[in-house]
This record gives sequence, structure tokens and C-alpha cells, in this order.
Amino acid sequence: MIADIQNTAIPAGPAQSGAAARVVRSLDDLDQLAAAWDALAGGAGSPMQQFIWARACAESYCRRGGQLHVVTVGPARRPTAIAPLIRQRDMGRLDMLGCEKWMHEPTDFLYADRPALDALAGTLASLGRPIYLGRVPADSPTIAALQESYRRRGLVLCRPANACPAIALDATWEEPERQFNAGRRSDLRRARRNAEKISPVSCEVLSPSPAELGPLLDEAFQVEAAGWKGLKGSAMAIHATRGAYYRWYAVAAAREGILRLCFLRIGGRAAAMQLAVECGERFWLLKIGYDEEFARCSPGVLLMLHTVRYAATRGLKSYELLGRVEPWTRVWAQIERPYVSIRAYPASALGLAQLGVDVVGFAWRKLAKVVAHPGFQAVVS
Repeated sequence: MIADIQNTAIPAGPAQSGAAARVVRSLDDLDQLAAAWDALAGGAGSPMQQFIWARACAESYCRRGGQLHVVTVGPARRPTAIAPLIRQRDMGRLDMLGCEKWMHEPTDFLYADRPALDALAGTLASLGRPIYLGRVPADSPTIAALQESYRRRGLVLCRPANACPAIALDATWEEPERQFNAGRRSDLRRARRNAEKISPVSCEVLSPSPAELGPLLDEAFQVEAAGWKGLKGSAMAIHATRGAYYRWYAVAAAREGILRLCFLRIGGRAAAMQLAVECGERFWLLKIGYDEEFARCSPGVLLMLHTVRYAATRGLKSYELLGRVEPWTRVWAQIERPYVSIRAYPASALGLAQLGVDVVGFAWRKLAKVVAHPGFQAVVS
């Protein structure tokens, strides 16, 4: 069993038996990994792999009493592989950092090469703790590395997770209206006319500095809260944890020069907003919202037209909608990026207990869906 101290040395996995492995449990120690973290993430092109994303997740989690469990392999300041994990308080399971229900964006381990990944996977298997990775790319080498490391000493289950929609951009998207049929183009023109009947319409994509960010972020939060997310209580202005996370991340992203705050204004008043980042030659859409008062104008759709055009004009490779595939995203996105969830159970009492909990939870959710189905209710009545 590993002692609960701030930065613990542990044996590395068999693929690199001479390498050091550590568990980082404090924000201060995590900060020491910033340069090495981004060096490993350099080829990924995803903001969710960058250090500032993980640091914002860690800040949010630790402020609520959670415990980091970031596992590294290699030299302390220049690790060759990193598993961004947190330790759940109930069963002691290790989860991917940032995979909570209110975020759940796709991410993965970081590693310099396959031997480093194998060493990391072997180290994780040696910890004897269940592991849950909520949304990993379906073609990630992490899957095979964990399956091999747990062979004969545990069980690894891999299931499909929510896919992410995306638009593959080219020059034709510089006029995004042309991507739609005549009926939808007519709807877009009508929405624009409805907005212009109220007041002049303008769109902007801003790259604010940290000093300029505060009022703009307040405005974006207010717009999101004026829609259905405000009624549901999930808006950033209302959900304290979510709001604190995105404020911390927005400041860090602004400092890096990748933040994009986008607004559609009707008569100078913000009717729709997007919080996004430009990273790895892609436009990543993190948060969207619109004011219900302007619903007849479809301000969110009009703003998306503008930002898709912006991304295509910039020569970016794709427009990543993130979230999950929904009917409205299928109107725009021709790509669905596949992801999987990974659950690893060591052959131990702790692993068997977590497996039992997960099996019961899965069965309960399945039963709840059956009971909620209208056909079941009709049979019962």
C-alpha cells in the first residue's frame, strides 16, 4: 500500500524497471510538472491534454476536498509518461482528472513513446486500485497498454463512450451557408431578418488579455444563464464549481493567447456567446449559450455561422464541437470522433468490490431506462 504523502516514489512498471515512478498529490508539486507536461502533450493538439486544462481541473477538485493521484514515470522534473488521475473518496478508485459529469471532455495519458506508456500502465497495475478512464480516443494505445499490463492480474473492460461531433474545414466553409439545403438557408436568412428588425446585428471573435477578460467573461456567463441552462441550474454563473473552473481556465488560456470569446450582439446587447480556444490548428467549442429573449432570431445558430466562417478563413483544420452527438450537431458536423471508457479491476478485494459496485450500478441504470420507457408504462397500466 502506498503511503499518503504529497509526492511518493513507487516502483515503475516492468517495461522500464530502472525508471522512477511517483504519485503527485499536491498542487505545488503538480506545478513543477508544467513544462514537462506540455512537452509531452505537444503532438496531441488538444487543449484537454495541455497542462493549464489539467491544472484548472485539479484546482477545482482539490478545493472541494478531493485528492490528486497523478502518476508519473521517469525523472521527477522530466517524466516520460503521466497519468492525470484523482482518487475517489468512496472506494479509492482512480479516475481520470476532469471526467466528472459536468465536464466529461475526452482526454488521455501523456507519454513520450510506447515503452514509456507501457511502463506507466505497468505502474498503474501494480498499485492495486481500480481505474476508470471516462472518455479516451478509441484508437488510443492506452487501451492495449492497460490490457497487457492487467493480463493475469486483473480485468480491463472497454465500452463505447459518447462520440464528439466535428467539422472538417476547407475553403468551402468560408461560406458556411452553402453547406445547407435551400430550406435551411431560407431559415437562416429569416433568423437574420428577425434579428435585424429588432436592431443592428454584429458578431465578434475576441482574444482578450487576462487584464481585459473579467467584464467579457461576466457578460458571457450572463448570456448563458439567460437560457435553459440557467433554468436547469447548470449555467456557469449559477453552478459554483463549473463557474470557478472556467474562470480559472479562461485566465490561463488568455495568458497563452489561445482563448476565443465570441458574441453575437443585437443592438449592442449580447444575445449569444461562445467560449472557445484555438489550439492545434483547430477551433474547440467549450461552452455555448444564448438569451431566450431572442429565441426567434436563433442567435446561437447565427453566431455559429460566424465562428465557422472565422475558423475556415483562418485556415484551421477542423471545428470541434465537443460535447456529444445530438440532433442539432448533425446539421453541422459530418464527423463523429469515437471514444471509449476503460475500467480496470485488479485481482484484489478492492478490485472485486469495485467490480460489484459497477455491475450493480449498470444493472440499476438499465432497469431505470426500461421502467422509464413508454412501452413499459403501457404494459403496466
